[in-house]
Amino acid sequence: MHGDIAPGQPLTLRGIGKQYDVSMTPAREAVRRLVAEGALTMSQSGRVSTPELSNERIEELAALRALIEVELATRALPRAHLALIERLQTINSAVAEAVAHRDAVSYIRTNLEFHRTLYLRAQAPAMLAMAETVWLQMGPTMRALYGRLRRTEPPQYHRLIIAALRAGDEPSLRLAVRSDVTQGLRMLAS
Repeated sequence: MHGDIAPGQPLTLRGIGKQYDVSMTPAREAVRRLVAEGALTMSQSGRVSTPELSNERIEELAALRALIEVELATRALPRAHLALIERLQTINSAVAEAVAHRDAVSYIRTNLEFHRTLYLRAQAPAMLAMAETVWLQMGPTMRALYGRLRRTEPPQYHRLIIAALRAGDEPSLRLAVRSDVTQGLRMLAS
């Protein structure tokens, strides 16, 4: 989810077990679950790897993010109190720091923390689980994207999301979230 593993990187049960200090059985069960969720792929021969997403798949996942995450943000708006807005500003500062250091994995991690922190206020666990499944599928590809970008400034849309929350402005919030979750993905598909 956080882009720790590059797209197409092969994984072995033995390597997973060693890295996380677990036996083969829990490693096998975790791989099965991640394959079922689309976070890993398994070939006919049983080779496991992180997904390499086609342009069509990126577009599909971008559309899902735009639908699910805009709805989550909208549901969170009535519960967006000052402490939440301040927390989002703090996280956004960490996003800016990751961008300044060109640290793709930290950028993805803090960007997802920003979104998850907001979406938890929606009190919609099924929708949040769906969003997290999409994030799982996109992590390696997002890492590849942000590793190539020469970005030196944090995403402008986070500031717009915060401003819309502060103003209680639902249309602006919907537009800012939709723009934020799709703009990077459009660069991936090009």
